[in-house]
Amino acid sequence: MTDTEKITINLSAVDLGRIDLLAEEGFYSNRTDFIRTAIRKELDAHRDVVNQSVSRRASVLGVAVYTRRSLEECLEKKQKLEIKFVGGMYLSDGIPPDLALGTIHRLEVHGVLRASQAVKDALADRIL
Repeated sequence: MTDTEKITINLSAVDLGRIDLLAEEGFYSNRTDFIRTAIRKELDAHRDVVNQSVSRRASVLGVAVYTRRSLEECLEKKQKLEIKFVGGMYLSDGIPPDLALGTIHRLEVHGVLRASQAVKDALADRIL
């Protein structure tokens, strides 16, 4: 999945002007290209710290999708999930709140959590 999230940032007029000049000079195609590039460079520079943190927290890094069927299998096996995730976590729309409550003990997501509002509401006290 290459889903993206929109964020809002505030920059000083001077910084914004400098970004615009770099774009006009052809270093970047536009402001967004500059900002994405700068963020990726910083994330690459701190890759080891992020990886160590993921390992220390016993988290998964990337994108994961839980479907109704995968949670039903957990329920059949009487498994309670403790999910720690860095990236994109998706609970499919077909998951009813009671199934989520019956299978997800704790959910910690650093990044994006996509789920129906009903599931988010049901899990509210289990989401860190």
